Amino acid sequence: MVEKLRKLLESSYSPYSHFKVACVVTMKDGKEFYGVNVENASYGAAICAERNAITSAITHGYGPYDFESLDIMVSGDQVSTCCFMCRQVIVEFFEEDKIITCYNKEGACKKFTVKELCPEPFSKGDLK
Repeated sequence: MVEKLRKLLESSYSPYSHFKVACVVTMKDGKEFYGVNVENASYGAAICAERNAITSAITHGYGPYDFESLDIMVSGDQVSTCCFMCRQVIVEFFEEDKIITCYNKEGACKKFTVKELCPEPFSKGDLK
């Protein structure tokens, strides 16, 4: 997975932050979807690698709880976790026991369950 993510980092479009992010989402049936961060001069129009990969899976017909794991690599020295916008999307589609693995550019990693990254999520139950 580390080599796959390193190669994917090359596709990141990050001319403003110079902080590349790559993501591989693996589905329960083994299919993988890829995403990279895509920045924009209008910062709010940027999309994170995680949401890019997840929405690609949704576009291909997958739905909530079809997701098995998520692997993320950043171009920095530190292992970084998902932003909170991505965490909200992850909560919508992943079961709370699924594993998210975060890597730095050297391949050092930390593993988290969705529940660990999102202990008190906002969900459809909150809309009632």
